Amino acid sequence: MGQSAVDAGDVGGGRSGAVGPGGAAAGYRPSATLPFAAEFRRQASRRRTQLALGFMVLLPLIILLAFEFGSGNDDRNRNNEFGSLVDLATSGGLNFTLFSIFVSSSFLLVVVVALFCGDTVASEASWGSLRYLLAVPVPRARLLTVKLLVALAYSALALVLLAGTALLAGTLRYGWSPLRSQVSAELAPTEGLLRLLAVLGYLAVVLLVVAGLAFLLSVTTDAALGAVGGAVLLWILSSILDQITALGGLRTFLPTHYASAWLGLLSTPVQTDDVVRGAISAVSYATLFWGLAFWRFTRKDVTS
Repeated sequence: MGQSAVDAGDVGGGRSGAVGPGGAAAGYRPSATLPFAAEFRRQASRRRTQLALGFMVLLPLIILLAFEFGSGNDDRNRNNEFGSLVDLATSGGLNFTLFSIFVSSSFLLVVVVALFCGDTVASEASWGSLRYLLAVPVPRARLLTVKLLVALAYSALALVLLAGTALLAGTLRYGWSPLRSQVSAELAPTEGLLRLLAVLGYLAVVLLVVAGLAFLLSVTTDAALGAVGGAVLLWILSSILDQITALGGLRTFLPTHYASAWLGLLSTPVQTDDVVRGAISAVSYATLFWGLAFWRFTRKDVTS
């Protein structure tokens, strides 16, 4: 009996007294498990991360090549709305960046954010590695927090890569010119750059809704594709409902209602009313979805 007690006390530390408060091993610190940097590097090694970030860099170059090959097309109708947008896009690096953001914000960025946030937990469950992470042991709340922060970091990186590549490629090709749009007067390059940064900031806040919804679905299902696709489909559904004017004031409660309010940041003078409402709406929805995700995950049985 005495020898067994000694052996039990020697587990993990080689000496008696190696068990800390609550039965944990001496020296165990929950806050030291699953460091952010380790998870960041782990996600960086995944093929989906590399492809998603690579496409963010490639897209502006594809658009630039499309403009180059299409510049000699005399049949292009420059009187339509898209033709005027193309004319604006090729008038300077800032305008090219604005065009790249415009064509990406309604769908592509939604898919990328849903991919990073919806795949992060569900993929671990589908691989059967989630229970082993929790057995390290990593506290469930910490595991979710680190995974969410890493997913948000990569989402922000994708947005920066898209805008940064577009600005660099557009400036090299079309020059450093004032920012022009259909809703404002010509803006000096410095002011135009600040307006673009404000647009990126607002888009990042709006996309928090997608991040929250995808993350909630990720802890609910073991199918990563279902979490990513579900978030994208629900975002599209909200966008469709927002076009139904018969819903009246109910549309203001849809998460996509203020998705295009960033256009007010380009107007002269700047229109910030819808921007503020959109930011409040996005943060509220994201907080709700993240809260539900933590509540669900900390109470579910993890068997995969």
